[in-house]
Amino acid sequence: MNERIDSNENQRASAAISRRTFLAGSIGLGLAAMLPGVGLVGCSPQSGSGEATVKDEGTFDIIVVGAGGAGMTAALSAQEAGANVVLLEKMAVVGGNTNFAEGGMNASETALQKEEGVEDSNELFAEDTFIGGKELGDKELIRYMCENSNAAIERLAERGMHLTKISTSGGATVPRIHRPEDGSAVGGYLVTHMHDLCTERGIGARTNMDVKNLIVEDGKIAGLVASDGKKEYTYKAPVVILATGGFGANHEMLAQYRPELIDAVTTNQPGAQGDGIAIATDIGADTVDLEHIQVHPTVEQSTSILLSEGIRGDGAILINSEGNRFVNELLTRDKVTAAEWEQPGGWAYAVFDQHVYDDNKSIKEKFEKQGLLLSGDTIEELAGVMEEIDPTNFIGAVTTYNECIEQGVEDPFGRTKSLNPIVNAPFYAVKVAPGIHHTMGGLKIDTATRVLDTNGDPIPGLFAAGEVTGGVHGGNRLGGNAVCDINVFGHRAAESAVEHLSA
Repeated sequence: MNERIDSNENQRASAAISRRTFLAGSIGLGLAAMLPGVGLVGCSPQSGSGEATVKDEGTFDIIVVGAGGAGMTAALSAQEAGANVVLLEKMAVVGGNTNFAEGGMNASETALQKEEGVEDSNELFAEDTFIGGKELGDKELIRYMCENSNAAIERLAERGMHLTKISTSGGATVPRIHRPEDGSAVGGYLVTHMHDLCTERGIGARTNMDVKNLIVEDGKIAGLVASDGKKEYTYKAPVVILATGGFGANHEMLAQYRPELIDAVTTNQPGAQGDGIAIATDIGADTVDLEHIQVHPTVEQSTSILLSEGIRGDGAILINSEGNRFVNELLTRDKVTAAEWEQPGGWAYAVFDQHVYDDNKSIKEKFEKQGLLLSGDTIEELAGVMEEIDPTNFIGAVTTYNECIEQGVEDPFGRTKSLNPIVNAPFYAVKVAPGIHHTMGGLKIDTATRVLDTNGDPIPGLFAAGEVTGGVHGGNRLGGNAVCDINVFGHRAAESAVEHLSA
């Protein structure tokens, strides 16, 4: 396995410039950050008002920055190991981008796969991830994630989070994306349960707490400075775990690497500004893969709501304005996005039947309730309400798709997985187009989640997990791998932090 080293001076300079940009024009700390479908207002009895049990200033064993999936996983695991933990969150609500995770969690060699007769291996999972990431990912990080994915599934179950439904996602050789049994979006499901556990276990937390800089003493992490918008607070600790997410909502930073995305819609929550990358590079941390930014092919443009890849994995097809299919819908996201951009207008309809609707709660909760879902009792009736398409071609495309499946004929676009005929009325369509979804690049870490400096050495006391890091996903992230990433490396960060305390 060859670990890549990338100490690009331009990346570090860009990160520093971006810090000035987004801190100068940042979203307000009082912003409510309305996150659809979450309904959470904090990760403890406190909401940043100074009225609860957490001290405004204090000394802790471990400070976790960011109360998304990676951060809450790290906080829970660290506390279970006996550490005194405080959890700081910039936004008014918890969950971060995990709130928007729709599909599920990839994992290999799981009990559910064995029950379903799915033959998978950690090696195959790693190979799919490396190839899907354009062969740019750090093989050691990939291997660690895949080899520990089943343990993460089992740990979630031990904590009351059961992902007991299996499906297929783009770029996966076999079904390995694990989802809640009732078809709920995985992100909201996990955030709700993690939030409840944080509250139940009394993990000290503060929302509306924006970390401004890390404190370094004698070359080691000693704490940080944060602000609630009115006052600054100093938190002391020998360990900081950064779980602040990526920069998918910072269009100025995105445009440094992908200028064409300056006006693109984003599925990211507004707090995804790259803060963790900025405060870490300020003390010498290295970065990797910042130029690799994922655009998701199925985003509803007026609301920026993501149509889950799991919906295509369950059987949905994509139809362009001419009424035709144009791609194998289960290729990797970058390939489907590229094909969609080549279509007239750069958009498509995702088309599916009642079977897919019933298996994905997000369709009703996020699309039907907002009037974004088109429907018809017949394919002909659906064609009549789909604007800007050729109805004759559309009816023909669905008919051909169904006939190929029924007759065992090879799909003309090479789709070999989730070949479910669209035959169960009523029938549905959602108009979608590409949107900014994930930033693959971030802080350079090793398999212990230690943040590395520009010489390749660990910064003592600084750890990171989740989308704030780079190297795991290479040039493209497979659907289902982010949830695996945050659970595997969030837990690993806690383990390494506790080991650091006892060293």
